[in-house]
Amino acid sequence: MSPAAIGLTMFAGMLLLMAVRVPIAASMFIPGAIGYWVMSGEASLVNLLKGSAVARLTVYDLSVIPLFLLMGQFATQGGLSRALFKAAASFVGHIRGGLGMAAILSAGAFGAVCGSSVATSATITQVAYPEMRAHGYSGRLSTAALATGGTLGILIPPSVPLVVYAILTEQNIAKLFAAAMIPGILAMLGYIVVIGIYCRVRPDLAPASEPVPWPERIKALMGVWPIAIIFVIVFGGIYGGVFSPTEGAAVGAIATLIAGIAQRELGWDGLVRSFIGTAETSAMVFMIFLGADMMNASLALTQMPAALAEWVGHLPVPPFIIVAAVLAFYVVLGCVMDELSMLLLTIPVIFPAIMGLDLWGLQGQEKAIWFGILVLMTVGIGLIAPPVGLNVYVVNNLARDVPMSETYKGVFPFLAWDALRVIVLLMFPVISLGLVRLLFS
Repeated sequence: MSPAAIGLTMFAGMLLLMAVRVPIAASMFIPGAIGYWVMSGEASLVNLLKGSAVARLTVYDLSVIPLFLLMGQFATQGGLSRALFKAAASFVGHIRGGLGMAAILSAGAFGAVCGSSVATSATITQVAYPEMRAHGYSGRLSTAALATGGTLGILIPPSVPLVVYAILTEQNIAKLFAAAMIPGILAMLGYIVVIGIYCRVRPDLAPASEPVPWPERIKALMGVWPIAIIFVIVFGGIYGGVFSPTEGAAVGAIATLIAGIAQRELGWDGLVRSFIGTAETSAMVFMIFLGADMMNASLALTQMPAALAEWVGHLPVPPFIIVAAVLAFYVVLGCVMDELSMLLLTIPVIFPAIMGLDLWGLQGQEKAIWFGILVLMTVGIGLIAPPVGLNVYVVNNLARDVPMSETYKGVFPFLAWDALRVIVLLMFPVISLGLVRLLFS
C-alpha cells in the first residue's frame, strides 16, 4: 500500500470511529498509531510513544490553556455573568429585542475573561434565558441569540483555540490576540444589528419593555467594575510588556478569584467546582493534543502535507479562492468535530500550503496571523451551524422548553452575518492586522 493510500485509510478510520462515538482523542490516536506502525515498524512506534507525551506535556506555552480555563471557571462561579447581563439589560433592555442585545453584550464581555465558547454559552444562558422568557421573548430568538453570543467566548480574546493555533504555527500569542480584537468586536456589533433587524421584521418575537431609571442603570454599571479591571490588568500588562501571555493568564486567574471572593459570590464549593472543571477540561484538551500528535506524525511519514502544499501551489485558481475553499472545508468539518480537534488535526497539514500562496502581498508572520483569525471566525460558525452546532446543544440542554429545530431556525440570520463578515475579513486583511501593526510596529 502506498503512503498516500495509508494516509487516506487513516482519515477514513478516524471518521468511522467518530461516527460510532469513540472519543475524539482515541479516534485520532488509534488510526495514527496503526498507520505509523505499518509504515515504520513496531520499534519506531514504541520509540515515538515513549517520548511524544513528555515532549508535548512539558511545553511551557501550553500552561496558558489551563490558566485561562481556570480564569473562566472563577468568573463563572463568581457570579460575574449576572452583573454583566444586568448592566447591559439596564441600558438596552427597553429596546425591542434589547434583552437579546444585552445577552450578546454580556457574552462578549464575559468572553474577555473566559476564553471558552461552551462555558460562555452555558453561563449566560442560565442568567439571561429566564429573564428573556419572562418578558415574552420567543424561544426561537432567545436560544438563537444565546447560542450565537456564546461564540464570542472564543472570538474575543483570550481564546483557547487561538492559543492552540499560535502554538501549532509558532506564532506570537499576544499578536494573535490583538488581531482577533477588532473582528471579535465586529462580530458582537453585527449580532446586535441582526437582532434589531430581526425584531423589526418579526416584532412578535420580542416585545418592548419599560426603560430602567438612570439611578438603577448607574448602580448596575458599577457592578461590572471587576471585569473592567481584570481586562485592563491582563491585556494592559501583556501589551505593555509587563508580562507574557502565560503570566497574564496567571495574573488574570488570581484577579478573577479575588473579584469573586470580594463580591461574596465565590465560596468554598465554587472553588472546588472551579478546580475540578478546569482539571476535567484541561485533561480533555491535552488528550486531544496527544491523539492529534500521533495522527500528524503518521501523516508526516506519508508526505501528505508536503504533497498537499505542492499541489495547492500549482492550482490554476486565484489564491484567495483556495483560502475560501479551506474555510468552507472547516465549516463542513465543524459538523463532526469540535474546534480544538479540527485545529490540531488540520493546521499541521493545511498551514504549509497556505503559507506557500501569494495572498495580498502578505509576508510570513502577517499571513499566518491573518489566516489564523479567518480560521477562528470559521470555527465560530461551526459552533452554531446545523446539524451539530455544539453551542446550540448546550443552550437547548438548559432551555428544554424550546425545540432544537426552533433554535436552528433562529440562528440562520446570525449565520448570514457570519458569512458576510468572513468574506470581508478575507478580502481586507487590514481589519485583522491593523491593530497588530499599531501595537507592534
